[in-house]
Amino acid sequence: MSYIQVRNVWQQYDEHVVLEGLNLDIAEGEFCTMVGASGCGKSTFLRLLLGQERPSRGQILLNGQPLAAEPDPSRGVVFQRYSVFPHLSVLDNVAIGLELSKAPLLGRLLGLRKREAREQAASLLTQVGLGHALNQYPAQLSGGMQQRLAIAQALIMKPKVLLLDEPFGALDPGIRKDMHALLVELWQQTGLTVFMVTHDLSEGFSLGTRLLVFDKTRIDPHAPQAYGSRVTYDLPLNARRQSASTASLQLQTGH
Repeated sequence: MSYIQVRNVWQQYDEHVVLEGLNLDIAEGEFCTMVGASGCGKSTFLRLLLGQERPSRGQILLNGQPLAAEPDPSRGVVFQRYSVFPHLSVLDNVAIGLELSKAPLLGRLLGLRKREAREQAASLLTQVGLGHALNQYPAQLSGGMQQRLAIAQALIMKPKVLLLDEPFGALDPGIRKDMHALLVELWQQTGLTVFMVTHDLSEGFSLGTRLLVFDKTRIDPHAPQAYGSRVTYDLPLNARRQSASTASLQLQTGH
């Protein structure tokens, strides 16, 4: 059985159809890059996967179960605009995710539990190359470092699915290359199932194990919003990289 099943999903806002008849089967550990013209529904599809929105029609299943109606720790997300807390240090930006999940009433942990959460956050920050910046604040970091922080925020909850919406679009080419290498390394280590929206076709081809192209197949000039986008091309990529991720996943699960 596929890990994620998308069954005849439509998304419509009043008379505006954004997605129509979307059907996909995604295996666990796949890295799906998504490309297409602006406004063709890529980010809308990410919001459906995250649980920020529910489909107008159809269903999305995660591991055989209906997708939770609201965002939960099983799905991490990274946006193009850095979703960090400017008033918190780098370490606290990551540790707060653990504190809020384990102490939802107080929002803070105490004693040994707090120390363990901060040690876990520090370890992850070292893994993403921010071990030297634990006590700095986001405003003191470069754009690439802030995006590393955002990725650490998403990964600290150990999600099963990572959703990326143009995460490197605002970065310089050299920094983007470094971030590509970091993302692939983290994906191979964790066995995450990844969905990444990008406007850079070369980025889509080089990073993913599967390229999904979104486009409208039907257009009515008299009613331009009457039809939505579908996945018009579904291309397998980087089979060797997929095998590495699958091997990592099997080691983690003991299969």
